[in-house]
Formats: sequence, structure tokens, C-alpha cells
Amino acid sequence: MPLTAAVTALGYRRPSQYGGGGPARERTTAIDALQLTGERTLPGIEIENYWFRRHEAAYLALAPYCRGGTVLEAGCGEGYGAAVLARVARRLVALDYDAATVAHAAATYPQVRVVRGNLAALPLHDGVFDVVANLQVVEHLWDQPGFVRGCARVLRPGGRLLVTTPNRLTFSPGRDTPLNPFHTRELAAGELAGLLAGGGFRLAAVLGLRHGPRLSTMDGRHGGSIVDAQLAAPPEAWPARLRADVAAVSAADFVLSDVDVDTSLDLVAVAERPPR
Repeated sequence: MPLTAAVTALGYRRPSQYGGGGPARERTTAIDALQLTGERTLPGIEIENYWFRRHEAAYLALAPYCRGGTVLEAGCGEGYGAAVLARVARRLVALDYDAATVAHAAATYPQVRVVRGNLAALPLHDGVFDVVANLQVVEHLWDQPGFVRGCARVLRPGGRLLVTTPNRLTFSPGRDTPLNPFHTRELAAGELAGLLAGGGFRLAAVLGLRHGPRLSTMDGRHGGSIVDAQLAAPPEAWPARLRADVAAVSAADFVLSDVDVDTSLDLVAVAERPPR
């Protein structure tokens, strides 16, 4: 299935429908165990909805590559994305290093097997997965080449690596040091392609995620960028129109394209470990 059609074809679910203990805003674990620090996004929080839906859109678009396969999500965070992929995977293992995050994800999404482990040295056997998914994580890692080699090791020949990451050119424009203090190294499209090729992967596609028509209209209502409008003031100071627009964003408001990838918001890459 083409990536550009995947979000529409799969649809999207509210956070409460991913599984586990009822609506997200009624669960205590989502808020109590995890906190918004800028390192990860969480579902069920109105002021965080834009970032959550932006991440969710990539999961929905990449889910078809996981259909029927044995899947590792390397860096699962809160677990909502692992729950998306688990709907189509034959078996899914979600890995994260943070103990509180692992406990939360395991309790909230019982359909997902969640384990604790270090992405710098994947604690997994060679050649056991059909797919490794790594969404909005690689930019946090100190040894990105080592991680990519680790992904190649745990994949079967012909297996796929799915990666999303903020586009350095638009996320931290004109800077060598990322604006986000939790990021160690951000990547442009060519740099991401080189990283994957250097790890032994054959690149199938690097696409760009950007705003669709409805979000572009919202951009116009907020001085040209709904992202900049959110960052310009703390949420308690947002005007009512901005708060309403942020709450209304859905995964379907983002689109993927191979056109002018360097101006996109996030990069979405699909790579294959070559068969022996």
C-alpha cells in the first residue's frame, strides 16, 4: 500500500481505543507515571494533541509494513504507537530503557509485550524480526551508526527498518546544535539516507510528512504557523482559537510526499536489509 494512502485507508483511533484501561484522560497512569518534558508526547492531553497526532500519523502510515510480521519497536515511549502496530503485526515486542515508561506501557497496552532494554546494545537475538520500527527516537541517540547496525543484526535478511525523525532543516533551521535539549543529532534527508546506507541497509524511500489542507488553513489563522504559535507562549496563555484548533487536529490532517522532502516537518524512511 502506498504510504500516501495509508493514513486514509487505516483510519485513526482516539487514544482510548488503543487498548487498556479506558479513555486516556480517565487513566491515572498516563499523567501520573509520565510527565510532559519535551522528550516524548503523550495521548489524551488537549494541549499536546498537535504533537501526538503528528506522531500518530507516521505510525498509521507505516503500519502496513508491519502486517503479519514479527515487529520490534525500538524506543516505544508511552506505548500508543506500539498499540497501533500491534493491530496488524503477528507479534510485537516494544523496547524502552526508562523503567517508569516500560511499566506504564505494559499496564496500559496489555496486547503489547513491553521489555526494558538499551537501544545502544539491543538485548535481542540475531535475525529474529521482520521489521524494526524506530519512530522519533534516532535523534535522541548518541551512537546512531551503532544503533543502525544493531537493527540490521536483529532483522532477518530482507527485513525492513522503519525510521521517522524531525527534519533538521525545518526543526532546527540554521543550527548545528538541536533546539530540543533531548536531541543529540538531528538529520536532514540526505544525512538520514547516508546513516541507513552506512549501516548496511538498502533505502526504499525517504518521504516527508507535512501539513495537509486543513492544517494549512490553521497555519494561516495563526500567523503562518500553528507550530510557532504554540511555542510562542505557555498553553495557559493561548488564545481560545489556538486552543480549539490544537484540540481539533487529527492524524488525517498530515500528508506524506516524496516532493520537496527538504521542506517537510518530519522524515519517514523505509529501508531493507539486503537478502544474503
